[in-house]
Amino acid sequence: MKGTCIAALATVGVLGQPALADDTYDIFAMPDRPSLNFYGSPGLVDMPTAQALPDGQFAVGVSSFGGITRTTVTFQATPRLSASFRYVGIQDWNTDGFETYRDRSFDVRYQLRREGRIWPSLTVGLQDFAGTGIYAGEYVVATKTFDQVGSIPGSFKLTAGLGWGRLGSSGAIGAPFGGPRPPFDAQDRGGSPSFDQWFRGDAAPFAGVEWQINDRWGLKAEYSSDAYEAETVRRNVFTRKSRFNFGAEYQYSDRLRIGAYYLYGSEFGINAQLQLNPKQPPTPLRVLPTPPIEPRPSRAAQPEVYDTAWAQSESAPRTLRDRLKPVLESYGLTLVALQVGPASAELRMRNDTYGAMSVAVGRAARAMAQVLPASVETFRIVPMQEGLAQSAVIMRRSDLEALEFDPQAAEALLAVTGFGAATPDLPGAAVNGDLYPDFAWSIGPYVDPSYFDPDEPIRADAGVKGEFTFRPAAGWEIGGAVKHRLLGNIGDSARLSNSQLPRVRTDGILYARASDTSLENLYVSRQWKPGNDIYARVTAGYLERMFGGVSAEVLWKPVASRLALGAEANYVKQRAYSGLGFRDYNVATGHASAYYEFGGGYIGQLDVGRYLAGDVGGTVTLTREFSNGWRVGGFFTLTDVSSEEFGEGSFDKGINLSIPVSWFLGTPGKRTISTTIRPIQRDGGARLNVPGRLYEQVRSGHREAIESEWSRVWE
Repeated sequence: MKGTCIAALATVGVLGQPALADDTYDIFAMPDRPSLNFYGSPGLVDMPTAQALPDGQFAVGVSSFGGITRTTVTFQATPRLSASFRYVGIQDWNTDGFETYRDRSFDVRYQLRREGRIWPSLTVGLQDFAGTGIYAGEYVVATKTFDQVGSIPGSFKLTAGLGWGRLGSSGAIGAPFGGPRPPFDAQDRGGSPSFDQWFRGDAAPFAGVEWQINDRWGLKAEYSSDAYEAETVRRNVFTRKSRFNFGAEYQYSDRLRIGAYYLYGSEFGINAQLQLNPKQPPTPLRVLPTPPIEPRPSRAAQPEVYDTAWAQSESAPRTLRDRLKPVLESYGLTLVALQVGPASAELRMRNDTYGAMSVAVGRAARAMAQVLPASVETFRIVPMQEGLAQSAVIMRRSDLEALEFDPQAAEALLAVTGFGAATPDLPGAAVNGDLYPDFAWSIGPYVDPSYFDPDEPIRADAGVKGEFTFRPAAGWEIGGAVKHRLLGNIGDSARLSNSQLPRVRTDGILYARASDTSLENLYVSRQWKPGNDIYARVTAGYLERMFGGVSAEVLWKPVASRLALGAEANYVKQRAYSGLGFRDYNVATGHASAYYEFGGGYIGQLDVGRYLAGDVGGTVTLTREFSNGWRVGGFFTLTDVSSEEFGEGSFDKGINLSIPVSWFLGTPGKRTISTTIRPIQRDGGARLNVPGRLYEQVRSGHREAIESEWSRVWE
């Protein structure tokens, strides 16, 4: 669901509270966690520092001074690399008749060197490198921490750096890499990286100091190298009288920091900084324990226990299925099928409870050890996803018995666990006849956000959403969703499309205006495995709010391979703004896709093909997935559409964010809150939204995904 507003409220409400006594994520125990500047990056007041956020950290900064408000989201994508997305409002800019000019920009920074006992940390950064360029600048900066200076309490952080562009406009000392800096044409290049400008033209020094007095209070002072010429010389946004800025900050809680400042000799400002880390949930995840495995007696002491005469009975598989089924249900799992022999058994199970598949595998193994006869030594556990057998996790029962209480139980069990391909079907298995047909429905609130309209930065529609799924048999699904808007203002926007391309996305306002009640989708889908490593899907119907038609997909993904290859072909027609009809526009669209798991939670994806507007090109996506289910990704699409034809933004790009609800609640679950943030939605590079694409379904039960969370196998 699109729950951006819900996520924001939950984040502020839960994470903004003061730290609890048992909070495992304590800012006061982490002296290397930096404060943020007015650009939402590690820094002083307006200038950057060389520090990096902790790996995986999210930081949200909201600052305001002199009629300028900046809202920035920063993500520490790797221990050294971070990226920021910023939305700015500037009063009295007097551009295009707007009372408040609004702009979007991206930053990236890389820590070249971590701080040591003698040497400072060193960072290089690009500011507003792919936007309109009003804040474009580059910098190299060093920061050194001194934990004790004589008898003065607290610690000091000294920073010095050299800036270009905006950060080289006051007190320039020359152009060390040549110049002059080429002029930036926002109309021609807004949204595209300005490679020919980076580190060109005049450079100017900046410096500052941060004094962290105690656990709560900090003071900052800096010498700024930003002349704010556009705001003070060419426009009357504010008056700049000094190069010096000063501030005082208070650490309200372990995640929330607030500050007040005096800037440029004329302006007072405020800054609020919220930091959170996906690795540290506000509420620890609580999983109900399972009883320990009861070891079997030795074969020498009680050989009769290992007798296999039970396997001769035709009713044995059904009897064991009926005994295993309630045990699995008590562990939060669903039995799909059980094939059992004298010495081995294969369980196909469905995990609808745990975000980590390793938890489900471990619990399934313990359930099998509890129920199956002692002669069954080898367990094959096959996770199932919507009728697709994902992989076979192979364990020996004796290993489970021996390692459960080992000091390194998870690592030791992984060393003796195998991963193999799962066959499409399991002939002769005792199946769970209660699974199909299956009908499920839900009704609840929804919020659909719309971002970055210059007239209204955040718009939203809200109302009631009803969904249903009917599964007549394994792999078959009939689904649909209906929304009824109760309130909202997306359709109130007066900024109708001026696209030169077929209006496959930019007519979204017209869809919002057409009716308060809309059929979001209504489809029938079939997915299956043609081979051990091959997966297939066909979907037909109203696939999304704007398009209906037929979609077919095939995916090659071996269980132990980090590489997957896929192809999707679609023929769709544009839906009417309201009702069940169609408009005149139709298109054949599809992509060849390559997916690669780099390790450490990083997943890359390349899609090459034809998009909804008929343009041809490719999309590059890089996603980081955390072990608790958080997913953060960035993407960009380049096609044969020129930047002039594409319009504002030059090319499609954005950020994907998915947060598991269990992260907030502390209880197991697979529901997520997901959203995509685009600087602007245009028609170029637009891809069809199809329910149930295969890769994520398949990958979640393959070796790399299970091993990445293996530490939780004994939960």
